[in-house]
Amino acid sequence: MLIEKSFITEIKSLLKTARHKVYNAINSAMVEAYWHIGKRIFEEEQKGQERADYGSFLLKELSKQLIEEFGKGFEERELRRMRQFYQAFPIRDALRPELTWTHYRIILRVENLSARQYYIAETAEQSWSTRQLERNINTLYYERLLSTQNKKEALLDQQKMEKAVPPDIIKNPYVLEFLGLEKPTGYSESNLETAIISNLQAFLLEMGKGFSFVGRQYRIKTDTKVFYIDLVFYNYILKCFVLIDLKIHELTHQDIGQMDMYVRMFEDIKKTEGDNPTIGIILCAEKDQTIVKYSMLEENKQLFASKYKLILPTEEELRAELEREKQFIREHIEHGR
Repeated sequence: MLIEKSFITEIKSLLKTARHKVYNAINSAMVEAYWHIGKRIFEEEQKGQERADYGSFLLKELSKQLIEEFGKGFEERELRRMRQFYQAFPIRDALRPELTWTHYRIILRVENLSARQYYIAETAEQSWSTRQLERNINTLYYERLLSTQNKKEALLDQQKMEKAVPPDIIKNPYVLEFLGLEKPTGYSESNLETAIISNLQAFLLEMGKGFSFVGRQYRIKTDTKVFYIDLVFYNYILKCFVLIDLKIHELTHQDIGQMDMYVRMFEDIKKTEGDNPTIGIILCAEKDQTIVKYSMLEENKQLFASKYKLILPTEEELRAELEREKQFIREHIEHGR
């Protein structure tokens, strides 16, 4: 007697759902337990605060007792991390059930409170794996988003974005180490485009939330000519099309003019009722701030130019890059007063 595949599929689905619920329940229980452990350690240490060595003695003895009964995982370092966890998140109800203990361990390394809150919210809402979360923190994902926001707000107000507008989605620079194009002179724009398509999922994660792929070499036809846009996406948060032009050289005013034309054509020919204004992003190897300052990029709220990096930079290199961007913004604001 044959059993219908749909029946087997349904049973498998029920088991997978049950396992997922059990995993989430266990994870939530452990996160809560570690929070309570951290709270009790903190409270007990406060009782003995007059004795300078009490905290060290307490953790050492507690670790010894816990390892004997529960095995590895309760070294002094882990107990200190649980205490830090409680201190960083003193309100238990504010913990997100979507995050595992490993997520929280990674987030505890983030000192900036606004950045920490951002990573917590994005991890929960976007279902970031621990690996993706760690990569985003290491590549200063939050700081790169801030570098494209309103110039004065980027310097004066770095609070979490409440309402999504184009600069809240677009980063500078983009880190594309996953493409495997390591030699700056060893690839063409076609190679870059092909590598992005081959690693589309990773590229979408780097682009940020809300992006869906529409097409490559997207054909757009006027009465007299046919043009091809490298990459076209749609962002369901901004509710608009996003055009990307890939450049392996330094940004030029011709690149900006070309993208401006693409955006205007797309607005006229492809945009449908209900869509917000189309965004154009030029992804270039280098970006001269003089070109940015004296081009239509300065005033056009729908055109952006961002650098990309094909080799994973160090945190120091990324911070230096962002500091140069901030310095340009400061000088611009001072001259604009």
